[in-house]
Amino acid sequence: MVTMRDVSARAGVSKATVSRVLNGTGQVKESTRQQVFNAMEELGYRPNFLARSLAHRTSNSIGLVVSTFDGFYFGRLLQQASRQTESHGKQLIVTDGHDTPEREREAVQMLADRQCDAIILYTRHMSERAIMALIDSISVPLVVINRDVKDARERCVFFEQQDAAFQAVEYLIAQGHREIACITVPLSTPTGQARLQGYRAALEKHGIAWDEDRVRNGDSTMTRGYELCNALLESGTRFSALFTCNDDMALGASKAIYQAGLRIPQDISLFGFDDAPSARWLEPGLSTVYLPIDNMIMTAIDQAIKFASDSPLQPIPPFTGTLVLRESVATGPWYRDPAA
Repeated sequence: MVTMRDVSARAGVSKATVSRVLNGTGQVKESTRQQVFNAMEELGYRPNFLARSLAHRTSNSIGLVVSTFDGFYFGRLLQQASRQTESHGKQLIVTDGHDTPEREREAVQMLADRQCDAIILYTRHMSERAIMALIDSISVPLVVINRDVKDARERCVFFEQQDAAFQAVEYLIAQGHREIACITVPLSTPTGQARLQGYRAALEKHGIAWDEDRVRNGDSTMTRGYELCNALLESGTRFSALFTCNDDMALGASKAIYQAGLRIPQDISLFGFDDAPSARWLEPGLSTVYLPIDNMIMTAIDQAIKFASDSPLQPIPPFTGTLVLRESVATGPWYRDPAA
């Protein structure tokens, strides 16, 4: 095995000079740097970066823990995370938290043990107290995405879930719909709770009574969207519009609506959430809420880099959603033309 001593002998410099070239520390003439690189190439020398990271307590990498690898949403997140990390000259190390607080804590600790410069945690279930305890327990900076932790705002990159759901339902109301059904994402998550709260707040603002018969608790899958929409239709509950708290369930619901002999949007208007790639290909195109996940993960990585370099930090303003209006919503029975 070729060693650093062999490289120094071939380059005609000291071992300390080779070390400074590899670590980018100290002042080394460009001609000397080139001598060292030429010697490494001639000898086929590959530095042991793991050993160096343990010695210097840094790996020049950013760790990322995600809830799961499934679905377009996390695919977009991982792709952008990789690009943004590379733009900072660092490597991205990704692991799966298996969507449970216990496994997420284990994943964060594993990345901390590998001397990541900073770690980004995407969590759906971990409590604020547990997040704060995790921040205090590890020696590397931790940035949290998808959660608002009030005692650590400079570490949080999150989205205004409730406001986005409110906007979606208020749009349906503005189109003349007052009997609006809702299929939620899991209410065991802060995201599920916030989106349901947004639905309720829009109804309350416009004087529409809450009707629990119009609400079904889903699990984010197409299958469950199909099953729960069928349950709504078979129950005889009246609704002219359906707000599904993610696009996959909206796609499942659309099949149930068509199989019942009904039309979108003429008989039932349909609104989703997330702006999945499939949303635009539904016939008719699905109206939905766009989540700026690309900008969120880029911001999280930039903030993590600032933490790692001890740069000044400020709390990050929450991200907001954008309504993407396609053809799946028609005017309802109570629509009034504002120009009339």
